[in-house]
Amino acid sequence: MTVLHAESALTPGGWRSGVRLAIDAGTIAAIETGASARDGDERHAILIPALANLHSHAFQRAMAGLAETRGPGADTFWTWRETMYRFALMMTPDDVEAVAAQVYVEMLEAGFGAVAEFHYLHHAPDGAPYADRAEMAGRVVAAARETGIGLTLLPVFYAHAGFGAMPPKPEQRRFIADVGSFARLFEACERLVEGRPDEGVGVAPHSLRAATPAELADVVALAGERPIHIHAAEQIGEVEACVASLGARPVRWLLDHAGVDRRWCLVHATHMEAGETRDLAASGAVAGLCPVTEANLGDGVFNARAYLDAGGRFGVGSDSNVSVGAADELRQLEYSQRLSARSRNVLARLGGSTGRALFDATLNGGAQALARRSGVLAVGASADFLTLDAGHPTLAGKSGDAILGAWIFSAGAALVDCVWSGGRKVVKSGRHASRERIAARFAATMRRLSAA
Repeated sequence: MTVLHAESALTPGGWRSGVRLAIDAGTIAAIETGASARDGDERHAILIPALANLHSHAFQRAMAGLAETRGPGADTFWTWRETMYRFALMMTPDDVEAVAAQVYVEMLEAGFGAVAEFHYLHHAPDGAPYADRAEMAGRVVAAARETGIGLTLLPVFYAHAGFGAMPPKPEQRRFIADVGSFARLFEACERLVEGRPDEGVGVAPHSLRAATPAELADVVALAGERPIHIHAAEQIGEVEACVASLGARPVRWLLDHAGVDRRWCLVHATHMEAGETRDLAASGAVAGLCPVTEANLGDGVFNARAYLDAGGRFGVGSDSNVSVGAADELRQLEYSQRLSARSRNVLARLGGSTGRALFDATLNGGAQALARRSGVLAVGASADFLTLDAGHPTLAGKSGDAILGAWIFSAGAALVDCVWSGGRKVVKSGRHASRERIAARFAATMRRLSAA
């Protein structure tokens, strides 16, 4: 059993002084407040729960920065996607494992303790299944285990290029499955994480454009009580095509026909009308916001204030991993609202801290979306937490919620000192234990891909 003592920690009851916390078998076994440090305790100044990253496409870290050249016409999500397809067709299983390990190190060093991997790169480059149907998913799992990040694996069902069961494009061949082959993949993914308390599995129908209503129902049935994640209403073009094909906007159609409840995470949900916003909030589902990627792709701005006013839940993810930072996602979320509303502290409660409001909502929403007992310093919870560097000049003179404000709006990842995921200490003094080795492997992979 490992015991930590923090001078100050953010508990379910708020900030508390003198917090002693015991870790056993990956969970918090005991916690007391107002306590003095004892011999043998590992001592820290500031301790807070770690956030869960609820939406990642790990392999896309390989193309970060390579889609930032303007083409001959208008650049949009749809033109960016062509660059993504080219990378997807080049990557071997070894490449995927190397890139995933790199991005998971970056997530941990930035303050994320767990990740939901929305994994859709299933097949060999020619589109044929690997002999082991879960070969690529197994590489994602291997990267998570190597780095120590908690994992909810979300194999993606992707059958069509567009609404109306449009045949898939050749460049999508590594993603494609029918319901039968996907069920076998899902079973293989279940076996990959079986017996691992720090890992779980769910399903991810890619989107309403990639799955017909009947296919969606079949895929959702596989989940049982486990997480269900789906892209929804990321782009205006997607919304218009959904109306033309299904007679309703994507979020409205899902709410009316798919049984959306607490198991669900609707990723992006950027373009919603007032009724959709109200009813998604009432469903108990989580809106999976990826503010940095959404800004990078020019998606639009989520109507966060109205959604929160209706009682909505949200978490954040790093999606394309063009850059990775827990604080960065929260900062971008708030700043997008400020630009849209031409106001300040938009997502704070009246008289409250914006940093605390963002942090609390993201903790709760992320834990729900991953079906993970984390996001809280309490007995029985997964031991996912981090410490902040109290000696950093940005924190001079600050305490309580002002610490969160400084982390999110000022110093970001530079404040992260140590990180634990599932009780395993994986980051110390801001650096992952295997950072150099994993970075060297990633660099070699990138040189090879760039030369291809």
